Amino acid sequence: MPTRSTTAARAGGLVLTAALLTGCFSPSAEDGAAAGSAGEDGSDGRISIAMLQPPRSGLSPLSDDAFKLSRWSTGETLVVLDEAGDAQPGLATAWEQVEPTTWRFEVRPDVTFHDGTALTPEDVVRSLTAAAEAVPPPRILDGVDLTAEVDPGAPDSAVLVTTAEPDPLVPQRMSSPQLTVLAASAYADGVVDPVGTGTGPYELTVRDGTSGATLERYDDYWGETASAAGLDVTYVSDGTARAAALRTGTADVVEAIPVSQASLLEEDQIEEVPMPRTNTLYLNTETGVFADPAVRAAAREAIDRQTIVDTVYEGRADVAEGLLGPALPWAAQGRPDRTPTPAGTVPPGTPITLGTFTDRAELPEVAVQLEQQLEAAGFDVTQEVREYAQIEADALSGAFDAFILSRATVLDSGDPVAYMYSDFACEGSFNISQLCDPEVDAALEEAAQTPPGEERRAAALEAERLVLEADAGIPMLHERVIQGESDRLAGAARDPRERALVTSETSVG
Repeated sequence: MPTRSTTAARAGGLVLTAALLTGCFSPSAEDGAAAGSAGEDGSDGRISIAMLQPPRSGLSPLSDDAFKLSRWSTGETLVVLDEAGDAQPGLATAWEQVEPTTWRFEVRPDVTFHDGTALTPEDVVRSLTAAAEAVPPPRILDGVDLTAEVDPGAPDSAVLVTTAEPDPLVPQRMSSPQLTVLAASAYADGVVDPVGTGTGPYELTVRDGTSGATLERYDDYWGETASAAGLDVTYVSDGTARAAALRTGTADVVEAIPVSQASLLEEDQIEEVPMPRTNTLYLNTETGVFADPAVRAAAREAIDRQTIVDTVYEGRADVAEGLLGPALPWAAQGRPDRTPTPAGTVPPGTPITLGTFTDRAELPEVAVQLEQQLEAAGFDVTQEVREYAQIEADALSGAFDAFILSRATVLDSGDPVAYMYSDFACEGSFNISQLCDPEVDAALEEAAQTPPGEERRAAALEAERLVLEADAGIPMLHERVIQGESDRLAGAARDPRERALVTSETSVG
């Protein structure tokens, strides 16, 4: 096991001058204002964006970087989801289940990639195959053996998507940004390059490592031409700096304003939306003290959720009753009763390691609150707090007794089953709790095979019940989207799923 250093991390303010903040963005505040006034209605202006995290995989759509491509409206998928989570046409105009394991997707005609080539069924097959063969696979394909081929009955217009087992959620899966369709030129030497190879209203033209990115309006877009001339993206991991960028006018739209900064901004600069994101304490069920269900139950009983919401989130969050929160109203309405495991006695001074990361500014403060609450119950807590990129591998390998994670619960498909499989199935790719429970796996399998609708929702809630009774993940609170928008910005997307940020309709003026 790698040697890890203990970090006493606390959320703190970072004092930056306006000049320093201006230097972080391209164009500068003055240049941005000039660009915004190029047209009377702002349609020729450029939009400056401050993003939370830099890319970890060169903006490859086969990683979580795919969500940046989606939020910038440069990468597109066969299907999109509406507000209810139902599948709607994207690069596919229609679909049908032609066999129990096969779906047929009609590919939209007259679409061109940013490199000028035309979208064909072969391009769709190439992109889906790259995702299916990726190691590790995208979360949306966890437990799914998927293949794609051009429909021999309609080689110029359709694709057949086949799964090893019947999968009623295939159309929703096709909406995941990790299944973005890119041009043939994007795939070379085992690397997927999204620069100039998407289909959206904005073309990614510059990928500046972990500093930023530049996008230009794509005038040959198949849909509505973008209102803005382009996007200038800067990655600003420090929450104080992101909020300051909005105050000083160096950013038009700011991702993930920390709650500690929200009160320092004007009310009309803040948009707050309930989101399907849960702040959860994952307990290592395989090794260490939390391998004992009674000790896990003792940790559960020690947590005061309301205090965390009131002190760390300043009331801008909702106390969790389950893994699924108020962004999914059906969860609260249909959640079954559960039988909690009785809490055991914790010998005073029982040592545990508690990990989390700094990229979300509230999490280190949550760790401070949890340390106090758990130590009051008899635990001796050692914190380890790092940047996410530096701590993820240890978290996934089970190096911590407990880990605090802010987790989107319907991020990929609009359906929570994929998230629960990823996090709590034996073979789940994001199983921080190391849970391997046959009963949980069976419930997740049943939910995965149930068609979308009321029965599927009930099956998902049954799987949630079993996870909660195991105390593998202890949900603490449900977060809200706190998005910053400048006075000159109009039409930004306010998306609970964090898939959309800037669309064709977004403009500055």
